[in-house]
Amino acid sequence: MERIPVAGPWITPKEIGYVADAAASAWYGQANKYHERFERAFADHLGVKHAMALPSCTSAIHLSLLTLGIGPGDEVVVPDITWIATAAPISYVGATPVFADVDPLTWCLAADSLEACVTPRTKALIPVDLYGNLPDMAGLLRVARKHHLAIVEDAAQAVGAEWNGRKAGSFGTTGVFSFHGSKTLTTGEGGMLVTDRGDLYQRAGILRDHGRLPGDRLFRNHEVAYKYKMSSLQAALGLAQLERLEELIARKREAFRWYRERLGNLPGVTLNHEAPGTRNAYWMVTLIPSEEWGLRKEQIIDHLNQRGIDSRPFFYPLSSLPAYAHLPGVETAKHRNPVSYRLGALGVNLPSALNLTEASVDRVCAAVREIMQ
Repeated sequence: MERIPVAGPWITPKEIGYVADAAASAWYGQANKYHERFERAFADHLGVKHAMALPSCTSAIHLSLLTLGIGPGDEVVVPDITWIATAAPISYVGATPVFADVDPLTWCLAADSLEACVTPRTKALIPVDLYGNLPDMAGLLRVARKHHLAIVEDAAQAVGAEWNGRKAGSFGTTGVFSFHGSKTLTTGEGGMLVTDRGDLYQRAGILRDHGRLPGDRLFRNHEVAYKYKMSSLQAALGLAQLERLEELIARKREAFRWYRERLGNLPGVTLNHEAPGTRNAYWMVTLIPSEEWGLRKEQIIDHLNQRGIDSRPFFYPLSSLPAYAHLPGVETAKHRNPVSYRLGALGVNLPSALNLTEASVDRVCAAVREIMQ
């Protein structure tokens, strides 16, 4: 029986045509034509002033922290449940990540836990729009204003999501996105940094191009910086995908509806939450079984794998990873973040690829019901 993938894109003749045109014509004086179109269209989509195409979301977070002047001695609060790419750039700049708990419904950074983690050294927070959902932005913004904290909104997984009519990625001092091959909008690899602040945008432009000043044609580097650029082929693919974004989000939401119809009433099962006023982009449909079932996520993943179904584990808490075992405060985080540790032990991302069919969802849900009987 054909395997069901956990993630993957939806590519049409539009994407193929744009990429072919970029390969044929985006050189010499036209080298940046797709970058400019993609960045302008993305900024307009979000309702922000500036967008910068980059090779990854990780590089976008790194540049955000650098432009905000965050470095040694500073602390940055991140949710304990996220991919390590959210937190790793904090270490790149010499600052310290502090792991806060997540909300039991949204699975995103909880405002009360954020507040409890703030110290005089705290300079910023990086909320994560996990699996396509958004946190309690009103609560996070209130804490950030109270303590004068910058916000780097990690919308890597949430392109197309909304909260009270505003687009995910538009709430922070900067917003960052991923266009990895698994994402709803993909460029294969790639990312975007967005901001309304012209000073941060200009500074990021220097740092992403080996310390060259804007308009430099003499290759005189003013500082040692970074090589963070997207290719024309990626920008062309991203532009085509962006022009189809509502179609992509509709497909994601339809897939979630199929899962909800089949699993939503299963006792002891929780699926992705969508709060009033929120449009969840459902990047990954996620299953949280009740602890009463006595099943860990590894068991569910193995059960599905044996039946030709790919899945992914809910992120392990960052404070539980060997990569952060040396950090001061890690043991405190383990006790402070019970929601993260409960979700991290149980959750499984179910197949959510954009080529998913209703018949495939039937097969996945039958396998889930089988292990839970």
